[in-house]
Amino acid sequence: MPKRATTSTAESKSPAQGMKWSIGAGSNLLSNLNAKIDRQSKQKINEFAKELRTFSVVDMSGRGFGDEGLFFLAESLGYNQTAEEVSFAANDITASGVKAFDGFLQSNIVLKTLDLSGNPIGDEGVKCLCDILVNNSGIQKLQLNSTDVGDEGAKAIGELLKKNATLRIVELNNNMIDYSGFTGLAGALLENNTIRNLHLNNNYGGALGANALAKGLEGNKSLRELHLHGNSIGDEGARALVSGLSAHKGKIALLDLGNNSITSKGAFHVAEYVKKSKSLLWLNLYMNDIGDEGAEQIAAALKENRTLPTIDLGGNNIHASGAAALAPVFKDNNVVTTLELGYNPIGPDGAKALAEVLKFHGNVKTLKLGWCQIGAKGAEYIADMLKYNTTISVLDLRANGLRDEGAVCLARSLKVVNEALTSLDLGFNEIRDDGAFAIAQALKTNEDVAVSALNLASNLFTKFGQSALTDARDHVYEMSEKEISIFF
Repeated sequence: MPKRATTSTAESKSPAQGMKWSIGAGSNLLSNLNAKIDRQSKQKINEFAKELRTFSVVDMSGRGFGDEGLFFLAESLGYNQTAEEVSFAANDITASGVKAFDGFLQSNIVLKTLDLSGNPIGDEGVKCLCDILVNNSGIQKLQLNSTDVGDEGAKAIGELLKKNATLRIVELNNNMIDYSGFTGLAGALLENNTIRNLHLNNNYGGALGANALAKGLEGNKSLRELHLHGNSIGDEGARALVSGLSAHKGKIALLDLGNNSITSKGAFHVAEYVKKSKSLLWLNLYMNDIGDEGAEQIAAALKENRTLPTIDLGGNNIHASGAAALAPVFKDNNVVTTLELGYNPIGPDGAKALAEVLKFHGNVKTLKLGWCQIGAKGAEYIADMLKYNTTISVLDLRANGLRDEGAVCLARSLKVVNEALTSLDLGFNEIRDDGAFAIAQALKTNEDVAVSALNLASNLFTKFGQSALTDARDHVYEMSEKEISIFF
């Protein structure tokens, strides 16, 4: 079969005759489109088509070529042997434009990732795309975030997954999928055993949707990641979902339940799952309301779990007592390497509880305590910990009201040789010139400082404080050729 002409091989005629384009499959669909494009648009489309033929990863997001441009570009994918990842995101493509892929995606076995996010293709466009992808054996990752997809589109994806054994990752974040759409996807999980990652963040699943997914999970062996951030599943949804996950025969590695109105009741069920899980690597409970009681339950689970390195409990109304319940976990748990507790009012007492344990115990490498109300006193405890801790490399202390007193305490610790800490975030802390001078002096004094990124944005020091920090940065480079990125 002869190779199809791409957009760059369009026949050139005299200006009076205009430009003739080779469209191929789906050309009859152009009847309602303006097929006449000006010289400048034609040149851009040709450049885009050349990208598809030249690079393995092509980002055409935000180019604004719309449906008409996609009809010309889609042909370049027909027999393309180069492009493996293509993004057509945010290009004003509608359901009509999706039809451009008909005849081309079926024959392309090289393309692995297709991103149509940010285009208003809606349910009609998704249905069309699913009909086309039934016979595609190349695409493994399909991104349809923010595409106005509702229940009917989700059901179409579900039907596609029952027939397509190639797709590994499906992203449907920021859409309008409700309970019935979740049910359609759940039905697919019962039959599909090749899907790995399912992204449904910021939809409208609710407790009923979570319950439906739970039933699908019970019969599925392949799913590794489940993203359900922002679906208002609540405590009942968490209970149902955990029940399905417990019966899941595969190995869930990533579970995102952030922003789902989960309280301590739901946290209890999640904690029970964490206790038993031997595959979970990342748990996100960000922006729920598990409180101190929920924190205690998660702490109890972490005492038994020996596989979970990353846990996000940010924004959960956890106070000092909750932090104090979590702290002792790290005397025995060396598995957790990333702990996010930001946006919790743990205060100086919570900081003290964590610091006293992390001073000599645990294996935490990233500690995030932004917006935790620890104040200068809390900074003193953290600073003391840093003198002895040998694991923490990333420390986030943003917006804690540290002021100069807290900055001076931390500066004293920076004078001590610490080979672990490489990134320190002190933004939004009302630090003035005295604090900036103290940090600058610490950087100059300790030639073995490991810090390579220091964020001091949105503080209150003047140009004199900035100048001192800049001089310190230059001094470190002159003495040791170590580069420190300081952000003001």
